Amino acid sequence: MSVWDELAALGSATVYEAAGRQGLVDATFHQVIPGSRVAGPARTVRCGQDDNLMVHAVMASIEPGEVVVLTMPEPRPVALVGELLATQAIGRSAGALLIDASIRDVEELQQLGLPIWARWVRIRGATKTERGTIGDPVEVGGCTIEHGDAVVLDADGAAVVPRARIEAVLAASRTRAEKERVKRAKLEAGELSYDLDGLRALVEES
Repeated sequence: MSVWDELAALGSATVYEAAGRQGLVDATFHQVIPGSRVAGPARTVRCGQDDNLMVHAVMASIEPGEVVVLTMPEPRPVALVGELLATQAIGRSAGALLIDASIRDVEELQQLGLPIWARWVRIRGATKTERGTIGDPVEVGGCTIEHGDAVVLDADGAAVVPRARIEAVLAASRTRAEKERVKRAKLEAGELSYDLDGLRALVEES
């Protein structure tokens, strides 16, 4: 199993907790493909305001498995991606799209099957006139994302791990998942987190 497959299987919540509660993308996103779980290196894009020229531009440089992170100076419900751009992303073997803006053509996007997380669903279209940047740090939901950082996406949301910490956080995530496996067995046998986690004393101490 690759690093990316393992991070995706561990999930955004486990990775976030194992990272020391760092890397939270604090925003609500529409998960276009229910049940999708993805992790991959970020390909960051800063578009012009209400403009998707740079979304078209990044299609020429996407590497297989990358999570393309699309932003604008100010998040607004303007559709940066629809069916045709998603089709191009699939052709470039993108791993997923994380869009701090809107999408449209949702039913068509679901049929295409590309994992997409978007802040809004709106039909308002973007212009194609403003130059932005590709590969510069961007901010989404209060979290700074740099090119090559790990982005973990699932039904719970998104977590980001700086590129330099990926191996360490992956190891910590494995440890956390194993501890939860052991604890789950105890809970299934009737024990209580109230006792296992030492919480009873916090409530019942006189």
